[in-house]
Amino acid sequence: MPPEPLVLLEVTRSGFAESHHRGSLVLLDASGAVAVAAGLWERPVFPRSSLKPLQAVAMLECGFAGRDGSLALAAASHDGEDVHLAEARAILNAAGLDDAALQCPPELPSGREAMLAHVRAGRGPQRICHNCSGKHAAMLATCVVNGWDVSTYRDPAHPLQVAIRAAIEAASRETVAASGVDGCGAPAHAISLAGLARAFAATARAADGSPAALVRAAMRAHPRLLGGTGRAVTELTAGVDGLLCKDGAEAVWGAALPDGRAFAVKVEDGGARTLGPLLAAALRFWGVAGAAVRRWSTVDVLGGGAPVGTIGWSPALVDLLGL
Repeated sequence: MPPEPLVLLEVTRSGFAESHHRGSLVLLDASGAVAVAAGLWERPVFPRSSLKPLQAVAMLECGFAGRDGSLALAAASHDGEDVHLAEARAILNAAGLDDAALQCPPELPSGREAMLAHVRAGRGPQRICHNCSGKHAAMLATCVVNGWDVSTYRDPAHPLQVAIRAAIEAASRETVAASGVDGCGAPAHAISLAGLARAFAATARAADGSPAALVRAAMRAHPRLLGGTGRAVTELTAGVDGLLCKDGAEAVWGAALPDGRAFAVKVEDGGARTLGPLLAAALRFWGVAGAAVRRWSTVDVLGGGAPVGTIGWSPALVDLLGL
């Protein structure tokens, strides 16, 4: 029988199992060998924004001058809080550009409080509010430093996108299986979960001073820029020493610890509510504890505004990882 996605999470309401989330995952040990795997972990998927750290590495290799917060935002899927918009504009301004150069779709901020504040101020959808505006700003800045056309920077044949694809293939040690258009309009590339885990392991262990190490350091130093207030990617990065992680749309994670242990997962239904408990499960498998891991091991299910159940690890996942 061919492998099938595993039930990873169980949603309970008032003691009744209401829903299940199925998916595939792989965990690598520090040597790069597969420690645990389940489901279709060798099948190509679109990691979506989980690839942003690798895209940021490629931009550094092409001359992007951003560092610290600007580099973290280049690898982020942000909520559109004021700190995110300010950093995106700083990247653009340093390149002599403004919001008008962005080609990501106009959006409202994705963070609830940021969105409410934005609308109360009488503002509508803007490109700078798109969760990928930091990546797009960095792409534009990379084009400026190289003298490349900024009007076609999303084209898969553009020198920037060719370099990004090559960086993804080098870090994952795979040939991209398929390419498409991401939600932000930039190219999206498909690799396997094993390849995604290898790429995060390589970034986590990259030599100090290398482009990958600069991205790693920026992401760890600026967790709020990676997501936003109350986001799993922000709280787990801040709360787990040395963790490198990035979430992606349609429920994907890539993550690694400094010694090269790495994790990748894809949930079949694309439910974002699964992300926190799944990375918490991987961290627990690695023996990592702490307040952030406990906080994200389950997510409350509400009834009448009060917790009446949880989104938590399935019996199959508990057995697989020995939790």
